[in-house]
Amino acid sequence: MADCFKVWTSESQMTRASRSVASPRVVCIEDFRPIARQRVPQSVFDYLDGGAEGEVTLRENCRVFNDVTFRPRHAVAVSNCNLCTRVLGFNLSLPFLLAPVGYSRLMHPGGEVAAARAAGRAGTGYILSTISGHKLEDVKAGSTGPVFYQLYLMGGRGAAEAAIERAHVAGFSALVVTIDTPVSGIRERDFRNGMKELISGGPLEKIPYLPQIFSRPRWLISFLLDGGVPALPNVVVPGKGPMPLVDVAVALAESTVTWADLRWIRELWKGPIVVKGVLTADDARRAIDEGAAAISVSNHGGRQLDGVPSSLRALPEVVEAVKDRIEVWMDGGIRRGTDIAKALCMGARAVLCGRAYAYGLAAGGEAGVDRAIEILRTDLDRTLRLLGCASVAELDRSYVNVPKSWETS
Repeated sequence: MADCFKVWTSESQMTRASRSVASPRVVCIEDFRPIARQRVPQSVFDYLDGGAEGEVTLRENCRVFNDVTFRPRHAVAVSNCNLCTRVLGFNLSLPFLLAPVGYSRLMHPGGEVAAARAAGRAGTGYILSTISGHKLEDVKAGSTGPVFYQLYLMGGRGAAEAAIERAHVAGFSALVVTIDTPVSGIRERDFRNGMKELISGGPLEKIPYLPQIFSRPRWLISFLLDGGVPALPNVVVPGKGPMPLVDVAVALAESTVTWADLRWIRELWKGPIVVKGVLTADDARRAIDEGAAAISVSNHGGRQLDGVPSSLRALPEVVEAVKDRIEVWMDGGIRRGTDIAKALCMGARAVLCGRAYAYGLAAGGEAGVDRAIEILRTDLDRTLRLLGCASVAELDRSYVNVPKSWETS
């Protein structure tokens, strides 16, 4: 860890922003939040930080980890912890991947390319959102690890088919189909703080929100030098070209994914398909029937339907329904290595981390993503040592106390 810290404090390798995320005050993921808040306009920060409606599910995603406690094996010497896992046939150095995060380029110009590079260096995978400001070819070229493409049917079937073909040609390893967005959830912070006006409003519409934008001059300069708000280069509508960001909310409402869509997607994509957004046993079994190689237990980070259970709370039901027939992942609320360990103990093969690295991206660009990954890696290694467990492969329900009310019948 000392050698790692020397890299972080090397003046020749970092900007002022990256120096701040390397400072001793950044010791956990939560420490990125105030730095990110200082770096980007309020509208961008609230897009990253917020959730749907009253944000009940958003908060519960994090809080619920407190309900699960550990059962460690003491007086056990663990000299080396093996954090490796195997996901969709790929050997990963870590049991967590970087989740798809839309609008990443608004958080930092490096955006998705920077996050993919960081994931590759760490020996893990990255999932690229359809709502990306960088071309999928550039993102894939930037990473030395597996990169998966998260698919919305924005722009219609023709646009989706073109994106699937491009992802195949570029060498993406899997397709992640999100099923919980028949419409976009109402994220009240975005309405209050002008996220829509920032990305798609005209000059007059932006006027009430100019103070927050001008209060972040370094962000504004980098934003303008990066070309301002980009179109969506991976959503190319036949006969129209790349979809502008102005059309995203409407496009989601017009692009509901159905189980029937999984069939034609399966015909086009010959690699593994992951179904993301599963919260019930019925949907888990249906995903298996439709040929999914993995499912991610997810409530979209509390950003869609408020009032659904936390992802961790839904995990036992889904794991029981799947019965090891396919891989089960989980995303939502991961902020610490202990969170990762608890999800793995409860049956997840791997977890997806979204906000955990996005806070780092907004706070310090690529260096911030590197630091977020290192924090989670170090946390997880320490957790296993304290549990008396030498490998993530050995984690199971015997290492945790789960509330009886969570038990499946």
